[in-house]
Amino acid sequence: CFGTSILTDSDSFQEVVVKIERRTYNKPFLGGFRNISTGVEFHNAGSQTIPKKRPDKGIQLFCKETQTVVEKNKQQQTRNTTSTQMTKIGLYVSNMTDKLITPGKYFTAEEYHKRRLEAVIVIQKYFRRWHAINLVQKLMEEKRLRLAREAQEELQKKWEKEEKLRREYEKKLNPKTREDFELLYHELELWLQEETERINRTLTGAERKAALCALLEEETELIACIGMHKLNANVENQQKAILQLLGKCAQPRRWKAFDGKITEMDTQNTLRGKELLEIYRSINTKDIPKDERTSVLLTLKCTVKEHDCKLTQEIVALIDREVDLMTREVKECNLEGLRKRICTLFLQYIKVPEFNPGVAGLLKVPQDPLRLYKNVYFCHSCENYLPSTEFPIPANSRTIGRCRSCYQLDNEARKREAYFKYRLILENLRKSEVDYQDDTKIVFLVQLPDMQYLIESIWNSKSALSACSDLYELVMIRWDKQQEWSPWNTILLTKEEADAHLKLCNLQEAYEAPFIYKIEQKHIWAKNYFAQFPAMSSFLHRSNNQANAS
Repeated sequence: CFGTSILTDSDSFQEVVVKIERRTYNKPFLGGFRNISTGVEFHNAGSQTIPKKRPDKGIQLFCKETQTVVEKNKQQQTRNTTSTQMTKIGLYVSNMTDKLITPGKYFTAEEYHKRRLEAVIVIQKYFRRWHAINLVQKLMEEKRLRLAREAQEELQKKWEKEEKLRREYEKKLNPKTREDFELLYHELELWLQEETERINRTLTGAERKAALCALLEEETELIACIGMHKLNANVENQQKAILQLLGKCAQPRRWKAFDGKITEMDTQNTLRGKELLEIYRSINTKDIPKDERTSVLLTLKCTVKEHDCKLTQEIVALIDREVDLMTREVKECNLEGLRKRICTLFLQYIKVPEFNPGVAGLLKVPQDPLRLYKNVYFCHSCENYLPSTEFPIPANSRTIGRCRSCYQLDNEARKREAYFKYRLILENLRKSEVDYQDDTKIVFLVQLPDMQYLIESIWNSKSALSACSDLYELVMIRWDKQQEWSPWNTILLTKEEADAHLKLCNLQEAYEAPFIYKIEQKHIWAKNYFAQFPAMSSFLHRSNNQANAS
């Protein structure tokens, strides 16, 4: 708003207030004039007034421009002016270049549409042929890729089988672990049974007794040979265990930062462990020059002299003796016993927490004597007091039986069974159950003898679908993946069959009724067997309650 003056009479003016409303639309141009000298434009007053709104009649209206076709008439003229001249009296026009045009055959609309339909059919035939060729080529390419993948899988399976046989053969030639000797004794038992059966079938009387005596002597020689291999393997394994223990003492502290990077830090204890590890490796090295050996012994002497005790005094005395003997040109073979004694005493020095603080948490024997009375049991077979971890407790056991060493010795002497394959199946089963993250417990109560009975007696060591008897290819999984694993909720399949089984949503639709009935009978058999175990009774009652509720 602003003020302005208007003339009211001939000599008087009056101030009035003029209110201007800013437009919210594009005002129409209704004419006006322009000052020629200044160039200022003046529009008519009507262009500054809000137009009158039309009353709303409740009906949607459209303007004339949207309902009427805009027509425009315009004359057209060709670029070249032409004319037609005919022969007449007084004028001759040659017709040598004229063309005679005759009308073609007339066809109706039905014939026209028929021709178009025929043309469309021809186009469809060629298109379908092209589409069929592409589809066949695509299927052939998929078939080729599938056959190549299957051939690759077959080659992979063949290679894995050959590698497995090679590893087994290598384990039998150079046994090193407990499982290797277990397989070796099992092969010995199979060979003994075959030879005994052959002798009983082919020989009688005195010849049979002589053959059995020769077989017994051969078995004794083989057992002695296996025992020699076991002694050598124990020495190697003991040396590896010592180096592994020292490596743990020298391992730096590690933790993961917020950005995912691993940070390592050497403490005073880890640095001490590294120093002792290097000295131990140096004194165990064979075939080194005398001056290097002397330098190593002097380093060891300076290290153990930091602590004055009976053990360190004995180590120092042995070091002085070896240095004295080397200066007298004593042969290396005569110094082996002395060097082994130095290594043994230095290992005892390393295992003392006062000299090596990092080993305190790695020793099997606790430093606190009161802890020895906890979880320690007596083995009635070897008459030794051992921790609870050395006793395998089956699910049907009510008391503490023999220790693992006694079980192993009894197995090597009598049954000679190999639990390696069953151990693999049990380990794979436990790993798969941990991935479910549903707090399953039964699978950790089942031991190797229980798994052996479950596989051999109930499932006949064969796949329930393909009857595959290779235990290396078999895995045990859940029958109903919605419930936790148990001996009465399991099935024995190959690895490929297990992957396909776990993808099923409805077992009743995927399998036929006779197959489901056979699996249920095996589950009832397993339930009746494991119901005798005290540890399984609570889980068995809980599964029965869940089945009744469902």
